[in-house]
Amino acid sequence: MAEAVEGGDRGRRATVRGARRTGGALADPRGELSNPRVDAQSGHDEGAAHGFPGCRPIRIAREEIADYEGRIEYWDADTEIAWTAREPTSVYHELPGQRLARLTERIAQARGAQIESYGSGDLLVRDARGERHRIMQADQILYLHPGTARPLGHAVEVGHDDLPDVVLEVDLTTDVRPRKMGLYREWGFPELWVEVPDNRAPSRPNRRPGLTVRILGPSGYEEAPESRAFPTWTASEIHAAINERALSASTVGVLRRVGRLLGERGGTVTDDDLFMRIERERSRREGIEEGVERGIERGVAKARLEMLTETLAARDIAISRKLAARADLVTAIPMRDLIGAALACRDEADFLRRIEPPPETPWSGT
Repeated sequence: MAEAVEGGDRGRRATVRGARRTGGALADPRGELSNPRVDAQSGHDEGAAHGFPGCRPIRIAREEIADYEGRIEYWDADTEIAWTAREPTSVYHELPGQRLARLTERIAQARGAQIESYGSGDLLVRDARGERHRIMQADQILYLHPGTARPLGHAVEVGHDDLPDVVLEVDLTTDVRPRKMGLYREWGFPELWVEVPDNRAPSRPNRRPGLTVRILGPSGYEEAPESRAFPTWTASEIHAAINERALSASTVGVLRRVGRLLGERGGTVTDDDLFMRIERERSRREGIEEGVERGIERGVAKARLEMLTETLAARDIAISRKLAARADLVTAIPMRDLIGAALACRDEADFLRRIEPPPETPWSGT
């Protein structure tokens, strides 16, 4: 997660109460932290020294972490220290996770089976006594088979719950590589996406935009050109889709491709999605009705052209393709007017002039 705020009255009260217990300083049982006040005054990124670039430490006691409502990168019960982003949350950070949820919903529709996105819920490790030991938050987590996964409680509990198929981290002002990636590997998360948005943060202008797909293997995470969970969806395609203001035709094609491949692997089709089935049935009905209407119109035009051809031939008036080219006009004019024009005309050109609608009279302004 690239950004966080303390947020929430209970979270702020927890921080204040914790600070009171330590005389205003952060608890540091392991001696891992430098003095945060000194670091804040100097502008030094204290989080970078501890593997959480762009973050700052705040104290949240063990008995208060369950009530904390703010956003965090990581919390450890041994130190009672939570790392939170130094910069406030922005729409540029929140958009990628929200857009990914919408993109995977389109894939799910093409696939014909649900994909669940849970947002930035807690990823929790408990100790031997069942108490919260370590907590981490991602920016988006995706389950491709929510119907068969163990139902979740308030958090994804490592070692108890089925882990998500994909975890997304948005690195706008922070960097998951020094510490969080190692924790994801340690906890066994199978696929990690790290997105650096096109809209860069002023504090990190040199970070190159793009998305990296990492697949967990025997020796740790290995960078891959495409997702394993979403077959053939490449890192460049995912990044492009996440950063589009509106879906492009190329992205729509990619989403349909990935969705149908997932459907083939799982034995589902687009019509297995109730919304898509109803929409497609409606489109089919409308297409049939439109086809019938066009067929009737073509049938009327054909019958009238045959009648006119016979009438004009009986009067020894030759006709050409010009008459067939005006089938729309022949269909629209009342039958008595057509017969009258066919009996009174001198030739084909005169017939066509007689059935042409009169030109509009220009407005004279008087």
